[in-house]
This record gives sequence, structure tokens and C-alpha cells, in this order.
Amino acid sequence: MKRLLILVSMILCVVGVKAQLVEYPTSKREVVTDTFFEKYKVEDPYRWMENIYSPEMKSWVKEETKLSNHLLRSYARKNDVYRPVDQYNCSNWKSANKLGKYFFTKINYSEIGQASLCYKKELTDDWDILVDPNYISNQDEIRLKQYKVSKDSKYLAYLFNRNGSDWREVKVVQIENKKHLADHLKDVIYSSIAWKGDGFFYSRYQKNGKFEAMKNEEVYYHRLGTDQSEDKLIFKRNGSHYRFSYTVSHDERFFFLREYNSKSGSISVFYIDYASSAKKLKPFLMNRRERFSIVDNYGDQIILKALRKSGDAHLVGVSVKNPMKWVELIPAYSKAVLLDVKCLRDQILTLYQSNQKSILAFHSYSGKLKYNLEFPVGTSVQIYGNNGDEKLYLGLRGYTIPSVYYEFNTKTYKKKLIEKTTVTFDYRNIAYSTIECDADDGSKIPVLLVHKKGMKLNGKNPLILSAYGGFGTISRPTYDPGIIYFVKQGGVYAFAGIRGSGDLGRAWSLAGRGLNKQRSFDDFTCVAKDLIKKKYTNSNKLVATGASNGGLVVAASAIQNPELFKVVIPVVAPLDMIRFEKFTVGSFHKGEYGTIDNEKGFNSLYSYSPYHNIKKNVNYPAMLVMTSNNDERVPPFHSYKFVAELQNRNAQKNPILLRVDWNAGHHGSSNIKKSVRETCDKYSFIMEMLNKK
Repeated sequence: MKRLLILVSMILCVVGVKAQLVEYPTSKREVVTDTFFEKYKVEDPYRWMENIYSPEMKSWVKEETKLSNHLLRSYARKNDVYRPVDQYNCSNWKSANKLGKYFFTKINYSEIGQASLCYKKELTDDWDILVDPNYISNQDEIRLKQYKVSKDSKYLAYLFNRNGSDWREVKVVQIENKKHLADHLKDVIYSSIAWKGDGFFYSRYQKNGKFEAMKNEEVYYHRLGTDQSEDKLIFKRNGSHYRFSYTVSHDERFFFLREYNSKSGSISVFYIDYASSAKKLKPFLMNRRERFSIVDNYGDQIILKALRKSGDAHLVGVSVKNPMKWVELIPAYSKAVLLDVKCLRDQILTLYQSNQKSILAFHSYSGKLKYNLEFPVGTSVQIYGNNGDEKLYLGLRGYTIPSVYYEFNTKTYKKKLIEKTTVTFDYRNIAYSTIECDADDGSKIPVLLVHKKGMKLNGKNPLILSAYGGFGTISRPTYDPGIIYFVKQGGVYAFAGIRGSGDLGRAWSLAGRGLNKQRSFDDFTCVAKDLIKKKYTNSNKLVATGASNGGLVVAASAIQNPELFKVVIPVVAPLDMIRFEKFTVGSFHKGEYGTIDNEKGFNSLYSYSPYHNIKKNVNYPAMLVMTSNNDERVPPFHSYKFVAELQNRNAQKNPILLRVDWNAGHHGSSNIKKSVRETCDKYSFIMEMLNKK
């Protein structure tokens, strides 16, 4: 690959001034042409935008932000969006996470501050602040991420970031007296914490440039009271194709390290048995082709969640003394996807999803089903509690249902309501339903619908269609005040379990992965067409939105089918798929998207890369492209380049706006006020565009 041509031209982009009254900032075209496999020429006119810190780039983003802020605020006032979105926001619901001897939750005490980590010993006690991130720095926005408690419940280690970055720092606090230790770990990224004794395991990468590709992960053990430079290296490999995960069993007898080799597709597991005389890392399961993960131990037996050849997950038991013998404990269910597993003292708790419903099940360690509980359609369940506790805690929520919190007795299988959130709307007037839409190959795609009761199928309903469609992920409903606002305006919210997602199991996800990625976009398009056919909506009332991989889905679908959608909102989306793997974690995802390293992979990526498939003479749907300036997972220049190419064409009459969330990362706004504003901007744009004649 080499650069052949650089052509510089300055173009003032004024699109549809009389019709739209939108004058976009000046963006130059500086065409860089790369050649792949000595025959494919690819133009990249906005490569210069990848230098997000250049004065020219900063000025362009500033002007784009000024334009979008002006228009979005006017849309919000005109359509009266901010007031109801703020009213429906339930920011201070509290789901108590039981870890060790204590309950924990995050509470916002200010609309502009960050949520504090609070704790209490008994449910009847008042919450007390343990960690207030607002006092960690007077310059950066600090956001608490993960936290883990030591086995003796004496210490809590917590990870936090600055200004939305994926890079984390770790601090430790003594829970009983709320005193912070001197321990302070830096340059930690994509890491979990696993306590063992008077320290914990964590992982890190070498910190290079802002968007440099990540490689050479290392796993360390940190002992409390020591400097980070003294941390013990546990495991490392050279190369970006190795990824690690690790866990410590509930009784701290075992440490497990799982290594995934994306080049070979194999999995190896190493372990330390702290009950043995030789407390060294040893091989356990090596170069296995099956997909599996470590759950926990039950004495000498190691519990694995493994995929059968059919792609359905089951639980098996394996002895460290005889790792070649796998014994099935709980069989796979062909019509239910296994979401979560928790090993209890004398039984195994499993959480499944079937037909958009969560199902909780208890089995003995011999595999006998003892109890199961089905939850309402369109809700998700979170499980809290310790291995040896008789009582667990369940959090239930949905798109229009803020968290409801139950205490669950694992002996009697009785649940008791502990806490619920009061809402400012009549939730009984909102209905959830499920349908199947037809794919063009005859497959049935599951779709969850949220709408007012008594909705009429007249083809005139405004409808938001969303999906994720990647990495085998099963998207579980979370409370969204914007959806409530939209439904109360007579709209319908639809979430499609397209291929690439894990909604129907492993085979379903593989069908939209790698060289099959186009299948995800085809499924999304088929759902849109089928919803129109079934009279839920029409193309002048249809909105497509998705985040991260879901943003790629909606952007690619809209570029390929511009006549199908009225409004499109990609959020923190990878949009330049030719260069995606060159930055940060992009190289980790070659299995999901393919790679430009081989000709088949290049052709697949080039065929659907939204940025590269924008046609000169097409008026694409109105778009609000949303990103975060500090997003290291999907760098913001994906959105910048995409927006510039769309705006810089005379054919584009529908507005194309760029919204940048400042001091934020891949997961967006970090406090209540910013979150409400982000939701308000999104739905203000939707309502303004839908109401245009």
C-alpha cells in the first residue's frame, strides 16, 4: 500500500441554503489515494482529520459544534423536548449491589457532578458516601467505573477514568473507616480486578500515542502497601492477537487466566491452585477450539460455560486432575440463550433469555432443575449477592421501567419488593410486544416493540428502529427517558435482534460476523421494510439509530438504502472500516469485521464502509452524527470524516449535523445534566425532521 496522489482543494460547502438554511463550515478535501493488493485504489479525502489536535481540525470541530448547538436548541424549544425528558429522567434510583458484608450503590447528589459510590451494612441503614469522585481532581471530570471488594470485606479497590478516557487509574479505600491507602495504580486499560489475599490481579497495555493500536497485554499482581513499580508480572504475550481474561474463585483457592488467540481461534487456560504445595501458574486446558469460559469452582470441580457444536451454551464440570474429561451439569436449551451463571453454595443459578423474556433457573450440581421464574417481556434482570448468602438481590428494569429491586430467598424461592422508583408518567399506558420480521433468506428476525396501548396499524406511526448486531452481544433493555417521550408523542420504539447479535445463539451471531457482516445490514433493512409492510410506519416516519457497532449498522443501511429512512442517528460509530484496525482496539476486532490484510477481507470491508460508499449525487436522509471527543475505542475522526464527506456535496439537501460530547468517551455523557441534554438533542432532531413537510 502506498500513497500515490495528494490533491488539495478548498471547498465552501453551502448545501440547500434556500431550502434548509444550513451553511456548513469550510472543510478542505485533501485527497490521499492508497493502493491495496496493487490494483484497488481507495481515496481518503479527509485523512487530515485524523490529527484531531491540529489548529485547523480544532477550528472545524468548534464551528460544527456551534452550528449543531444552535439548531438543536432551537429544535428543542420548538418541539418542547427538554422539559419532559428532564421530567422522565430517573437518575437517582438505587440498586444495592451486595459484595461481601456490604451493600453498594452509586448516587448523584448534583446534576453537574459525578455519581458517588455509597455503602451501608444493612438494607435498613442510610447510605454513606465511601468514594466521591468530585474531590479526586479539580481539573478533570472523574467517573467511577468498576469496583471490587476483598474477600474479608476490609478493602475496596475502584477504577476511575478522566474525561471519559478508556485509560483507568486504581485506588484502594479501607471500608470501615473510609480511609484511602497510598496505593495508586496508573495506565490501566481494559482491565478487571480480581482480589486474592492482600492484593489483586489487573492487566495493562503499554501506553503509546492517543490512538495508537493496542498490543502486548500484561497481567500483574499488586500487593497492598507497595508501589506499582514492584507489581509482579504474572503473564504476557507479544502481539495484538492475544487477549486475556482472569478470575479468582469465590473461595480464593484458584486463579484462572484465559488466553484467546484470535489468529488461531484457540483458547488456553492456565491456573494456580493455592491449596497445593506448588503455587505456580500451570497449564489447564490448552489450545481448545471450543468456546468456553470459567465460571467458578465447586470444590475440586471447575464449572465452565461452554458452547456445543450447535452453538447452544451448557454448563460442564471439569477436574483439574483430569482436564480431558468434561461432565455435563446443565444441558443447553435450544430456545433459550444463557446470559449469566452464579455458583451458589449448594445450587447453580442461571439466567436465560427466551423470546425477549428473562428466565431465572436454579439447578442442583447434579443438574436437576429445582425452580424457575419468568419475568415480563422487554425487561432485563441483574443478580447481586455472594456465593454463600441465603438471600440474593434482583434488579429488574426496562426501557420505560426504572429499576425495581427485590430480595430473593434461595431456600424458599420467594421474592420480596425492597425498593422501587417513582415515575412522573402513567407507565400502565405503555405496552411491550414482540413480533418476527422476515429476512430476505426466509429467516425470522425477533423484534421488540414499545408503544402506547391501543396503537393503530395504519402505516402512519413515527417509529424508531434500533439494533446492535455485533460481537454476539445480547442487548438488554435499560431505562431511557427519551423512549418514554417518543412513545408519549405517539411513536413506536423497535429493537431488532439482527444477525451478528447473540439473541438467537452462537450460530445467529456468526451469521453476521466477518465476511458475513453485510448480513447484519441486510437484516436491519429487511426489518425496516417489513415494519412498513405490516403498517407500523412508513419511510417518511422511520428513524434509524444505534450506538457503536449499532451505529455502523444504521449508517451502512442508510448509505445503501437512502430512500428507506427519514432520519438516521449513528452514535460513536466506526465509519471508516478501511482504517479502523489501525487505531486503539481496532486490531482486536478483526474477527468481527475482517481485515484489510487479505483481499477477501479488504473487499468485504470496502463494500460496506459507510465513509467510502457515499455517492456524489444522492441526497441521504437527515443525519445527526454523535461522537465524543475523548473516545479512544472508536476515535471521533470516524464521525468527522463521515460528516465532512456528506456535507461537501451539492446533492445533499437534508441536513447533516455533527454533535460532539466534550470530556466524554465511548459511553457518552458523565453527569445528569449532560445526559439529559444529550437525550434532548437526539429527540429534538428526530421530532424536527419528522415534522418537516
